[in-house]
Amino acid sequence: MAVAAVAAVAALALTACGGGGDTSGSDTKSAGEAGANSAAFPVTVKHKYGSTTIDKAPKKVVTLGLSDQDAVLALGVKPVGAVDWFKEKPYGKWPWAKEKWGSAKPQIVGERDEYNMEKIAALQPDLIIAQYSGMKKEQYDTLSQIAEVVAQPKGHADYGAPWQTMTRQIGKSLGKPKETEKLISDVDARFKEVRSKHPEFAKKTLAVADSFEAGKYSAFTKTDPKAIFFSELGFKLKPQIDKLAKPGWNVAELSAEKLDVLDTDRLVWVTSSTEANDRIKAEALYKKLKVHQDKRDVFVPYQDPDIGAAFSFNTVLSIPYAIDEIEPLMADIE
Repeated sequence: MAVAAVAAVAALALTACGGGGDTSGSDTKSAGEAGANSAAFPVTVKHKYGSTTIDKAPKKVVTLGLSDQDAVLALGVKPVGAVDWFKEKPYGKWPWAKEKWGSAKPQIVGERDEYNMEKIAALQPDLIIAQYSGMKKEQYDTLSQIAEVVAQPKGHADYGAPWQTMTRQIGKSLGKPKETEKLISDVDARFKEVRSKHPEFAKKTLAVADSFEAGKYSAFTKTDPKAIFFSELGFKLKPQIDKLAKPGWNVAELSAEKLDVLDTDRLVWVTSSTEANDRIKAEALYKKLKVHQDKRDVFVPYQDPDIGAAFSFNTVLSIPYAIDEIEPLMADIE
C-alpha cells in the first residue's frame, strides 16, 4: 500500500466514529467486560512478523483469520469485525457459533485475505487478530497503524498452525490463558473419548479429498485442518500426499491418473453438491480403486448439514459438532 494510503487509513482510525453499521454494540462484550484477567496485561505475543505488546484488556476486537472468531467467541468476546469465508457471514448459519453471537452482528471487513482497511479503521479496534490467515507483511504494517496486531503464529506455514497453537495465541492476547487451557483440554478430551471408543481407527490409513472441477482433485496434507481433525480422531494419514504437495501448500493437486494415492483404508470426500459426488463416482479411474469398490469411501457436504465446514474450521467451537456428525459415519464402515 502506498505511503499516502497508509496515512489515510491511520488518520481514519483516529477520527472515525466508533462501531460499524452492522455491529450491535449493546450485545458485544469487550474482553474486559467478559472477565479478562487484568493482571495478565501487559502481555507480549510473538508471531510471524515479530511481537506485539498489548497493554490492557482490549475493548474492541477485529478478527481477520478465517476461523479466528470462533476461539474469540468461545472466550466470551464478540468481535466487532470479521472476514467472510464461506459467503455465509460469520454470524450467519454455523450451528456451533450461532448462539454465541446472539443478536450481535460484526461488520464484514474482508473476504479471505482481502481486507477492507477503511472499514477496519472505522471500527476503531484496539486489537486485530489474524491467526488462520495468509496476512502479508504489507498488510500487517498498515493494520499496525490502526491497532495492535497479532499475526499468524511464528514457525508455521500460513494456515498450517495447529488449532491449539492458534487458540493459545488468541487466549493470551485476550488475557485469558486459564480459560483457554480449559477450552483446549475439553476438546482434547472429546478426541480422546472417540479414540478410546474406536481403537480400530488407529489401524486405518485415511485421506481427505475434494473436487471442485471435473478431472481435478485435491488431497489434503497433514497441516490442513481437515486432515488434522481425522488424525486426532485416531486415523493414520498417508505421507505420500504430503510429498506430492507443492512446498507450503496444504493440498496435493491430483489428476484422475493420480487418484490411486487415495486408495486408503478410509477415504473422506468433502464436497459442495450431490452433483460433485456423482461426478467423482462416475470417473472411470476412480471406479477401479478398492476403497470405492469396498464402499469404504464417505461423502460429506461442506454445508447442509455443515459437517465439512465444521472440520474445515476445526476450532474449539466447531470440533465438538464435527465429532458428533462424523463419528457415526466412520464407525459404520466395515
